[in-house]
Amino acid sequence: MDRLNTLQANIENLVSLWQAAATPFEGCFRSNDFNYCYVENSDWPNRLWFGQEITEESIEAAKHQIHTTSKNLIIPCWGFNNNTSFKFLEGAGFRERSVQIGMSLQLGERPQKQLRLQLERVVDSDQAKAWAVVYPRAFGYRICEDILTNTQNDIEFYLASYQGQPVGTAIIYKTDDVVGIHGVGVIPEMRRQGIAEEIMEFALNRAVVLQASYVILQASVMGKGLYDKLGFKEQFTIKNYLLD
Repeated sequence: MDRLNTLQANIENLVSLWQAAATPFEGCFRSNDFNYCYVENSDWPNRLWFGQEITEESIEAAKHQIHTTSKNLIIPCWGFNNNTSFKFLEGAGFRERSVQIGMSLQLGERPQKQLRLQLERVVDSDQAKAWAVVYPRAFGYRICEDILTNTQNDIEFYLASYQGQPVGTAIIYKTDDVVGIHGVGVIPEMRRQGIAEEIMEFALNRAVVLQASYVILQASVMGKGLYDKLGFKEQFTIKNYLLD
């Protein structure tokens, strides 16, 4: 898979994940200019994205949608090849909320490392409730437990525990021969102890089991160093916007 195809697979995995999370709640909407996903009582997936090059007309249509539905939607914008979409959004009254870096890794054989953590896939309501408590402590926004209980067959949610105490989360989602690793987070008091790296080791081993050729993710600026260390290559920038 060449760079362009891997880049496209990264975005397709991410968008498919949002849609998979929102589908049980009838929360996926499409228009000629953009698509969006929304789940009540959750901060995620709740995204509006443009399926093609952003224009002033499509931005105005998106603003109208946000105003008329009163939905607090994040607008992710992926910039390729000096894309001017960032400037369009900023000029139309959207403010930058966060920045992520799209990254990929070609999988090969991996050595098995001994992990201190216990990672369990969420398969029942008690685990979903525990996961939904840990996640906002790591990220500062909520994914409601109803999403986990309604999508656990299609999306793999993992709870990481250390000495019996939940400390982190991960989401693993496969599309075609690509595995997306999302939501790798650690509660603040347990950071800088190698826990995120262990979660990633587990996730990469899981991707091998799922027979993926590539692993993709969207790194925060803070987390990018870990993914560089693991061999991931930077591909593109995602800027996430909110309408002021």
